[in-house]
Amino acid sequence: MVKKIMAIGLLSAYLFTTTELGQLFKIPFLIGHYLEHKASSNLSLAQFLSMHYAQGDVRDADNAKDMKLPFKTHENCTNFINTLVSQPFLLVVHPPCSSIKKNKHLFIDNMLTFSYHSSIWQPPKFC
Repeated sequence: MVKKIMAIGLLSAYLFTTTELGQLFKIPFLIGHYLEHKASSNLSLAQFLSMHYAQGDVRDADNAKDMKLPFKTHENCTNFINTLVSQPFLLVVHPPCSSIKKNKHLFIDNMLTFSYHSSIWQPPKFC
């Protein structure tokens, strides 16, 4: 249970700081601004959202309040994840190469038959 709560907490902290989900904290401003508009002019919620989000950047008398609405401005959300993976130092020593090279024949010509060439799914034949 503690691991689950920690995982949810860390995931929430990560998402709210590195994505635009932090804009959801501005929803109380949206509700308050909608109630102000509804009190002064009988606007529906759809008309309010259309006026503030669908008509572009309209500069009116309450522009300062409009800019406090969620998803009106982009916050500087950056993703800084620094992971340091320490890998142990591994020294690979190759054996010395011999100067004599051996010719390896993978197949003998007389073992190849016509049926070998006719089927592409047949495995290669080695000596």
